[in-house]
Amino acid sequence: MEKYAVALDDAKTAIRLDGSFLKAYTRAAKCNLALGDVQAAVHCLDKVLEDQPGNKDALNDKRSAEAVLKFKIRAEECEARGDFRTAVYHYKQALDQAPSCVAFKLRQAEGMAKLGRISDAQSVANEVLTRDRLNPDAIFVRALCLYYNDDVENAVKLFKQLLVSDPDHSRCKVALRLAKQLRLKKDEGNVAFKSGKFADAEQLYTAALELDEHNKITNAKLYNNRAAVRMKLREFPRAITDCTRAVELDDSYVKAYQRRARCYTENEQFEEAVRDYDKVFQIEHTRANKDALHEAKHRLKMSQRKDYYKILGVSKSATEDEIKKAYRKQALKHHPDRHANASEEEKAEAEKRFKEVGEAYSILSDARKRARFDSGQDLEDGMGGMGDIDPSTIFQAFFGGGMGGMGGMGGMGGGRRGGGGGYYADDMPGTFSFSFG
Repeated sequence: MEKYAVALDDAKTAIRLDGSFLKAYTRAAKCNLALGDVQAAVHCLDKVLEDQPGNKDALNDKRSAEAVLKFKIRAEECEARGDFRTAVYHYKQALDQAPSCVAFKLRQAEGMAKLGRISDAQSVANEVLTRDRLNPDAIFVRALCLYYNDDVENAVKLFKQLLVSDPDHSRCKVALRLAKQLRLKKDEGNVAFKSGKFADAEQLYTAALELDEHNKITNAKLYNNRAAVRMKLREFPRAITDCTRAVELDDSYVKAYQRRARCYTENEQFEEAVRDYDKVFQIEHTRANKDALHEAKHRLKMSQRKDYYKILGVSKSATEDEIKKAYRKQALKHHPDRHANASEEEKAEAEKRFKEVGEAYSILSDARKRARFDSGQDLEDGMGGMGDIDPSTIFQAFFGGGMGGMGGMGGMGGGRRGGGGGYYADDMPGTFSFSFG
């Protein structure tokens, strides 16, 4: 930039000394174009073309100057509609022809900041401030970088300082107002959450999210905060959606992955929980994250086992008597003899369910096996395989007799069980009868 400025001063001096010195006008035009002063560049080139209408270099330079003006206009139109990605592209095109234009560099940096390219924007601002420490647009870019890096407090301070020295900086006024609104809504949401006013907190976080779609880092935290609210409200699918939005905005946001993993666990989506805990461990190799991943894998393994409580239709706190009653009910319900007249498909399903009921009872009626099952341990370790459980044997042992229809089970005569507090044939619908001796 400095060499173009010096060269421009030299060219202007030459023009003052000799107003017909066309090479000086050409040199001034090139310097003006490099510095981004399109109007001045075109003025100098027109002076050359008055005397030399066919000057190819002057004609090419004028086309370049006109192109820069078009890129500038297009960039400003994109900024007006919030398309900062395209605006940054057009400023880059302009800078290809005007490499030392500070204004273009800083407007491009503003767009970079809004796109989350904080480091790139900071580099541009620092470069300008090294040469011009009071440049208002460079200071503004630096404040924007603070704001879009979720340092809203310091951004507000710098915006205010800039407006003291440049009270007419319109973009700074808009940014300051937005930053203060965002800070207020976020703080109010935090207060409501800590006070247990979850509906209010959800509304405030939502309002904050509507303020500035370009503030990715702050919005990621707002989505994570709203997910925390929705977890409290037991709205796990909606909380998962918010966490997903948070990590889409910031793919290294550990807290959002952790919260989503907890939501997946609550929602019994154990495979998804493992993936999130694994992601967390890849980002932060800590013992706590390793333990969380191990626990998630353990929960996944447990979820893939048969739920014996569900099979019997009892809670995990069921007593021994409740388990016996549940087995009695389910075993009689699914015994193959009861489905003798059913279709082959229905018979196969009944036999499968009968076997599962027997398997469930064999585990939950044994205190040691039940404890291992509840703790997630492998039941086959040192306790024999599960595949050798004979549901007919369990049924006979429980009822003290047999039922026809299952291999190896004897026929059951009619009648009632005697004085031990038994069961009657009438208790079980079907065409067969049985007795307990």
